[in-house]
Amino acid sequence: MKETHKTMISDHRTMISVEKEEYENLHPHLNPPPPQGGGRKKVPFPSMRGKVYRARELRKRLTNAEKELWKHIRLRQIAGHKFRRQQPIGTYIADFACLEKKLVVEVDGGQHSEQSSYDEERTAWLESQGYRVLRFWNNEVLKEIEIVLDVIAKVLEEDE
Repeated sequence: MKETHKTMISDHRTMISVEKEEYENLHPHLNPPPPQGGGRKKVPFPSMRGKVYRARELRKRLTNAEKELWKHIRLRQIAGHKFRRQQPIGTYIADFACLEKKLVVEVDGGQHSEQSSYDEERTAWLESQGYRVLRFWNNEVLKEIEIVLDVIAKVLEEDE
């Protein structure tokens, strides 16, 4: 059965009236088909949905120090250990995490000196879950990357 609703469209010069079916044929990109397979990616716990999306956004906006460290630890460059960036763990998002070794690496900028109580609470919770937390200042990562990488490598070796 053909729908008889009329829709006005513009071709930049004139307005014409067409039937809905014809309009959809002329402009399929304005009426995409429904997604197959249920649409959105499933998140294990509904409360994690916000953290997952927030982590995705943070991955797109790494600081210079985070970019520099990521360049050196991605693709299993430190003794074959896999790191993830902006990894949700509980209610927190770790800058970098090696889940296999339960190691979290945080790169802190100037704002962290003002939120030290939050960082302490966060570190305490992560440690209660069995994670070891390493913290480095931005300037340490940017100016002394080899020392930072050595510390991370030594901690990973200790756990073996």
